[in-house]
Amino acid sequence: MKTKQTQIRNYWPIYVMLLPGFLYLLINNYIPMAGIIIAFKNVDFAKGILRSDWAGFANFEYLFKTPDAFRITRNTLLYNFTFIAVNLVIGVLLAILLSEIRNRMAVKVYQTVILLPYMISIVIVSYLSYAFLASDTGLINGIRTSLGQSKISWYTTEAYWPVILVVVNCWKNVGYGAIVYLASILGIDRTLYEAAAVDGISKLQSIRYITLPMIRPTVITMVLLNVGRIFYSDFGLFYQVPMNSGALLNVTNTIDTYVYRGLITLGDIGMSSAAGVYQSIVGFVLILLANWLTRRYSAENALF
Repeated sequence: MKTKQTQIRNYWPIYVMLLPGFLYLLINNYIPMAGIIIAFKNVDFAKGILRSDWAGFANFEYLFKTPDAFRITRNTLLYNFTFIAVNLVIGVLLAILLSEIRNRMAVKVYQTVILLPYMISIVIVSYLSYAFLASDTGLINGIRTSLGQSKISWYTTEAYWPVILVVVNCWKNVGYGAIVYLASILGIDRTLYEAAAVDGISKLQSIRYITLPMIRPTVITMVLLNVGRIFYSDFGLFYQVPMNSGALLNVTNTIDTYVYRGLITLGDIGMSSAAGVYQSIVGFVLILLANWLTRRYSAENALF
């Protein structure tokens, strides 16, 4: 039996390879967790963080006692539930379509095209959105004018923005999910499809009875990861795409944008930290709950 020292000596190259990733997690993810105390203090930079007075849960009251608490929580949750559902359905459909393309070069081209919005900055995405929606110079209003219809003031009309935000989020993120699902589909044993074809199963039936069941673990994993961040919102999407329009706050204001505006207005770093702690705790509880439900009904697909 190998001793601990022998194992370390035999596998030291692997430990060296792991070291950069471990240091990154330690420095970027774990050491900053000590800053959680900021959420429970009235930060006075003259005294320093450690010597600042304790505030208890007073910083959390900013979120829960504000009249906007229900609205920002509602927007954050409903948008994220919608994003998860829409991106899941469209991502799986795109992956299935790409898997049916036999030309490898065509697959590479399609992969690049659908990943581009994910790779470019949200700032560019917001300006591209503005190019479509601007009241005077926007593409959509230009088309409407050429057809004899009146222009729409997109940045002052709430009714359109739930749809616009869902479309922009899908446009930006669905490509990443589609590539993940495509990789899972390409890993399926092709003899299953060949045997199904011999038995006379149609293409739609093979998708229903082979493809979808086989990629279910990947789908569940992606959903669980997204559920863990359901109390977070894409700041760029909700702040930059609507161009921070005050007329749209009822449908674009989320927890993240609300806290950012509060921080800019009040300069209260304790309140911002409290919001981050609140989001992290709720996200942790939700992912535990989602994993428990998954383990109860499909134990082999649970994360842990």
